[in-house]
Formats: sequence, structure tokens, C-alpha cells
Amino acid sequence: MNPRRQILHHQRQRIRRHTTSCDAPAFFNLLTTPQFLRRVESILPVHRDRLFPPTETLSMFLAQALSADRSCQNAVDELSIKRACGGLKPNSTRTGAYCKARQRLPVEMVSTLLRSTGSSISDQAIASWCWMGRPVRLVDGTTVTMPDTSANQRAYPQSRGQKVGLGFPICRVVGIVCLASGAVLDVSLGRFRGKGGDEQTLLRSMLDTLKTGDVLLGDAYYATYFLLCELQRKGVDGVFEQYGARRRRTDFRLGQQLGPEDHLIELKKPEKRPPWMGQAFYEQAPERLTVRELKADGKILVTTLCCPKRTPKAALKVLFKGRWHVELDLRNLKATLGVGQLSCKTPSMAVKELWIYFLAHNLIRMIMAQSALLADCLPRELSFKHSLQLWLALRQYGSAAEEEDMSNLFMLVAQRRVGNRPGRIEPRAVKRRPQAYPLLTKPRRFARAEVRKYGHPKHVK
Repeated sequence: MNPRRQILHHQRQRIRRHTTSCDAPAFFNLLTTPQFLRRVESILPVHRDRLFPPTETLSMFLAQALSADRSCQNAVDELSIKRACGGLKPNSTRTGAYCKARQRLPVEMVSTLLRSTGSSISDQAIASWCWMGRPVRLVDGTTVTMPDTSANQRAYPQSRGQKVGLGFPICRVVGIVCLASGAVLDVSLGRFRGKGGDEQTLLRSMLDTLKTGDVLLGDAYYATYFLLCELQRKGVDGVFEQYGARRRRTDFRLGQQLGPEDHLIELKKPEKRPPWMGQAFYEQAPERLTVRELKADGKILVTTLCCPKRTPKAALKVLFKGRWHVELDLRNLKATLGVGQLSCKTPSMAVKELWIYFLAHNLIRMIMAQSALLADCLPRELSFKHSLQLWLALRQYGSAAEEEDMSNLFMLVAQRRVGNRPGRIEPRAVKRRPQAYPLLTKPRRFARAEVRKYGHPKHVK
């Protein structure tokens, strides 16, 4: 037998054998287990026996997030066809009842589901998925835009650099992600500008997500004195790129030498208390903090992992390369799922829509984690988009809770591996030219009035 076919044959046998023994349907149906539903029962809204109860509404909302056509009309049409094929009376294809049911769905229910699924997926991580036996958490921030309505603009203002009526409301998002599995553990949302919307503030609101023994990995924005102190107090180690101003002043001839371009230094507590920090907390912070600075791949890293024997420089270098995974996770959320541009026209619904997207992302990560366990590989070696496409294809042919269906799904997910391209560099530019339309430089209602009065401008080549 061909070696490659032999490998695939053994992999299929292993997956089928483990799928039967691990109760894969129960693993995937985490959201419907009685034990879990009891935890969220207290936050379920009081509801009558309707066509769209909270659980059905949540299921349809998730299907919208995973579908290419994310319209409410498509969700209601799918339910109508499903009821008709099941011998039930078809419901109306009007979307009003479903839209009201989405409004009644508590955002606390969705956020609780997200944190619980993220924790469940992360807790499955086996030793080979961890870095030196320790769980690693990635942190990063991004922004998403909302429809340009007055309510959204008041809650999440647009950038000051854009004229009124030409920009879109912007929401800042900071998330903590499991490096091993890619699951989103927690998310914090804030305004793009204004007090309390910066990434540091949003991260501080999620520090309880981190557990003793975790390693937090992030870019240069998070390498601050007080964050390092707080992480150390919680028993969490941090690895960050050095902040720009501090990076320019780094002198490896100072401090305690640990090796070439690797030393220990003492940081002094800033004399000025940050505006967000209370006086009591400022006084409790230590006057000095010992951290390690090292240079790897042209970047200067700062970390609280100070022992070169326990954490060699080469290991930290490999670890920081893994930070790029959070950028890929954000790309999966924004480009593959469509989080970058929300569709709900009120702030409360836009926030709920955002949480739904993150929960849908975790459901796909749940499938990938189970496939990786059964195929004896790393979850990061599997393709998110490939897994999403397989799940959508499976939904078209009936229930995904059948054991044989899940066995085949896990096997197919594990077949496709992402490329290993260390040190890959690509220009941040696009080759395909955009269409030759000018930019909108005035509010649309004024531009529409000019077109009515003067007609469309002639196309100039």
C-alpha cells in the first residue's frame, strides 16, 4: 500500500475507534447538556411558549453568524423549509417575530456561553499542546464597524479624523485567546475613543480570566509596569515586546548579564499615578520590579520569566513567534466570519451580534480541538475555514448529532493541514485594483440631492 494511503487508513481507523469511545456527540452538544443549561437558567428571560423560544433563537442566530448569507430573511426561510420538510405547519416568512425574539435574548446568556465553551475547550488541552507544560494566553485588540445610525454613533463614535456623516461607528474589542486551541476565553468591548476604551483598560477588566501558572503573550502595547506587577501578583507570567520608547533606551551592558543580549534589570515604579488607578492600588504596587530583557529576531522582549535555566532564550524566541496566531484568529473572525462589519442598527443588538460571532467561532474551535485529539495533531495545524466549510456542508444534510456523522466530520477536518511557513513575510498591499469610483466626500443625502439636480458626473478615464 502507498505510504501516504497507509497513513490515512490508520488515521481513519484511529478516529473511528476514538469517536466511539469518547462520546463525540455529547462533547459537541455541550450547549444542550442539562448540567450546562442549569448554569444559565437563571439568566433566561421569562418567556411564553412561542415559535422562537430563547434556545431556538440562539440556534438560529448562531446559524446566521456561520452562514454566508447572514440576513434574518434567510434564517427565517431556512426554518420554514425545515418545518415543512418535518411535516409541521410552515411558519410565516416574515422576519418581525424572529427579530423581536433576538432582541429578547439576553446578552448575558450569550457571553456566559462563550466563556464556558472557551474554558471547556482550553481545559482539554493535553501536555503536548502546551508550551513547556504551561498554558499560554494570547491578548490583542482590534476594531469593528457598525451601521451608521445615530444610536450607534452616540454609543460608539466614529474616528475624529472623519467628517460627520462620512464615517462609521467603531467599537474596540480586546480578547484573550488560548494559544493551544484558538478558543476565545473572554472578550471586552469599549468605545474607539474616549475614557475607558483603550486596550489596557479593557484587558484589566478580564484579568480574572487568567489563572495561576498561565503565560500571557502580547505585543508592545501591554508591556507596562503596573500590568506586569498585577500579573506577578496573580501568579501569571507575561511575555511582551518592549514598548517603543523603552526599546530605544535598552542597554544590555547594564543589569545582571544572563547571556548575549539577555539581562535582568530593575524597573522603578512611575512617580505619576495613572488617572485610571486608585491611590490605594498605587501605594500597594511594589517600588521596584525585576524583569528580563532579551533580543530575539530583531525584537526586544520583556518578561517576568527571569530564570535562564528554566526558560532558555531559545524557548522564549519560539514562544513569541506564536503570538502571530492571534492575528490569524482575528483574521478568521473578521474576514471568514464577517465580524469586521456588523449589521445590527442599535448598540445593544450590535453588541449581542458581536458576542454571537465569538460564540460561533468557539463552536468551530470545539470541532477542531476534538479532531486534533483524535488525529493526534495540534489544533493549530488544522484549517479554521476548512472546518467551517465542512460544518456548513454537514448541516445541509440533516442533524450533526449522529455519531457516524460526527465521526466523518472529525476525520475530514483532520485531513486538511495548514502550511508551515516560518518567517513568512508578505507586503501589506493588494494587487487587484479597485473600481474607478470616487470616494464619498459628503453625507449621502447631500450627494443624492446633487445627483437628482445635476445627474451623475461623467466617467473620466
